[in-house]
Amino acid sequence: MEIDEYRTYCLSKAQTTESFPFDEDVLVFKVAGKMYALASLKKWEAGEHRINLKCNPDEAIQLREKYPDEVFPGYHMDKKHWNTVVVNGPNLSLQQIQNFIDQSYDLVVSKLPKKKREEIQLK
Repeated sequence: MEIDEYRTYCLSKAQTTESFPFDEDVLVFKVAGKMYALASLKKWEAGEHRINLKCNPDEAIQLREKYPDEVFPGYHMDKKHWNTVVVNGPNLSLQQIQNFIDQSYDLVVSKLPKKKREEIQLK
């Protein structure tokens, strides 16, 4: 997955916005103002194709155990709720990475107020 594919995939999700809230390096994707994915553009350009994604804490541990070379506790994030995923690793397919993005997005949407969730699901 290249950065433009990652960006396009995230932006295809309902009510997703992109921004640089921290600095000009960290590209953040949000739904309803809540982060679900981010990446360092400088690191990406340096060959470190990594993204941070929100994850259910129990599943986060399972993924880290299943993919020890591609999934790590979230870099500069709450290690319980975030994973860093190496998107160009040999053990993860594009479909798996997209699934991780979907799960992150869905997890954030599931925590929104009911009215906001319904709004997103209608679009």
